[in-house]
Amino acid sequence: MASQSPFDNQADEAGADEDAMNAFSGDKRYQLPMLADSILERGKSLIGTRYRFGGTTEAGFDCSGFINFLFREEAGMTLPRSSREMINMDAPLIARNSLKPGDVLFFGTSRGKGRVSHAGIYLGDDQFIHSSSRRSGGVRIDSLDDAYWKKTYIEAKRVLAKAPATTVARK
Repeated sequence: MASQSPFDNQADEAGADEDAMNAFSGDKRYQLPMLADSILERGKSLIGTRYRFGGTTEAGFDCSGFINFLFREEAGMTLPRSSREMINMDAPLIARNSLKPGDVLFFGTSRGKGRVSHAGIYLGDDQFIHSSSRRSGGVRIDSLDDAYWKKTYIEAKRVLAKAPATTVARK
């Protein structure tokens, strides 16, 4: 009898994530990478945009305002305004080892343990883009492997699975 590799469990988790994603998004799944690319390219073009509490425009963004702006402009999606509302969206929950570009990441950066207070968008290669604090320079790219982000990471959702079919077809 062959022993089970630790990677078998990861493959099982990834398969379960993929099954949930397919059931949720139907025929859209093959188009989602194009939407993610569009969102992420636009996001990268905004690196250095200042942080502004409550900001939702290119004059300045807070974390959820940045995500809202990108998903609205590039995917035609209206998301909840705050990260606390976004985390409750009906979208597939994605395991950390199954992240794909465009997934929305949630962090608990305030003193209320486990409570979401920050969000970003996964780029790939353990990198994510977000609008950080005024002190940190606004829109920037950071690594999920950084001790701070690793410690405060809560979960991720594949919000693009909720993209309107007309937007997916258009891209």
